[in-house]
Amino acid sequence: RGRALAARVMAAIEAAAYAQSVEIAREKGAFPLFEAEPYLAAPRIARLEPSLRKAIAKHGIRNGLLTSIAPTGTISLLAGNVSSGIEPVFDFRYERRILDPDGAERHEVVEDYAHRLFRHLKGPDAAVPDTFVKAGALSPSAHLAMQAALQTHVDSSISKTINCPEGISFADFEGVYLEAHALKLKGCTTYRPNKVTGAVLKELSEPAPSGASAIAPRGAREVDSLSKPLQREPVLEGYTYKLKWPDSDHAMYVTINDTTEGGRRRPFEIFINSKNLEHYAWTVALTRMISAVFRRGGDVTFVVEELKAVFDPRGGQWMGGRFVPSLLAAIGEIIETHMINIGFLVPERDASIEVMSKGREPIEAVTSAATDSGPPPGPRKFCPKCNMPSLIVQEGCWLCTSCGFSKCS
Repeated sequence: RGRALAARVMAAIEAAAYAQSVEIAREKGAFPLFEAEPYLAAPRIARLEPSLRKAIAKHGIRNGLLTSIAPTGTISLLAGNVSSGIEPVFDFRYERRILDPDGAERHEVVEDYAHRLFRHLKGPDAAVPDTFVKAGALSPSAHLAMQAALQTHVDSSISKTINCPEGISFADFEGVYLEAHALKLKGCTTYRPNKVTGAVLKELSEPAPSGASAIAPRGAREVDSLSKPLQREPVLEGYTYKLKWPDSDHAMYVTINDTTEGGRRRPFEIFINSKNLEHYAWTVALTRMISAVFRRGGDVTFVVEELKAVFDPRGGQWMGGRFVPSLLAAIGEIIETHMINIGFLVPERDASIEVMSKGREPIEAVTSAATDSGPPPGPRKFCPKCNMPSLIVQEGCWLCTSCGFSKCS
């Protein structure tokens, strides 16, 4: 019954789409390669209603292809978790694993719209009728039959997932594709859950697998913290540090937010912002990498030493009466200062960085005990092509006087 009804609905969509395309062709003309005789002789067009074929013969048709069934699993959530295309519902109520932009996982309970409406009308204890069928309750053959029923009215691509049980044998799995070939399907996409890759969705009636928690417990210091990031709280406290690198016309603002793990405040994420778009790509990559390290827990102070050990081949800069080997090293010193101020790291030496707070009093700046052996050199601009300090501004564009490089060329 379901396949027959779905086929009738798709046939109505097909007829309406072709009729509208003919109307557009009446106004703007048919598509450039349209030839009435071979087009009307095509098997799919031959199955259309006589009145529609007559209109195509007279006015042509505007579109070469009109109907398709796209993958709509995630899109269906935007409409209130309605049924997704020609797919049966995964479960009436299920748990969905969501990966946030910061890399943390969370789990949300989702309920099918039809099931939610049924419970609203009939009550929480009413027996669910046979018309409510889950994807796992259907055989692969039933999935294939639904795709075949609708493919008749689809002239472009069609998306359908053939759900297979986890324990399906190789012979039966091979049979799915042989059956799809026999039904002359355009394609066949199968899905078999497995313990290696896991699953995005999980039926709530199933027991949670051992160790299924996606979030490492606070204070975790064992090896498992390497694969399970700490969970991000909705609101985090942090500081924004202003870094003025002499070789850049614009300051950088380094924001470090903290969390509490085992009663100890620790850095959780970092953001670097600047008006200088020259640094955009690597600063985004750096913030994502460092934030990922911070969220794994454990001793992350090595990040400071790694950054401070980076030397710029074009030369470092003098800041606060001392030499800093690279911009990355300066960022490393900011992270070090932050770790010291929140008590995560025991100070070894001082730093001189201008600090701005977020909604609280500024952190006290610590002056450097190092002395300058001579007057610091002025800011130098190095050519990205020949690495010579020969960049000058000429007619609003950076030009190298050594090799002729120009950023505007």
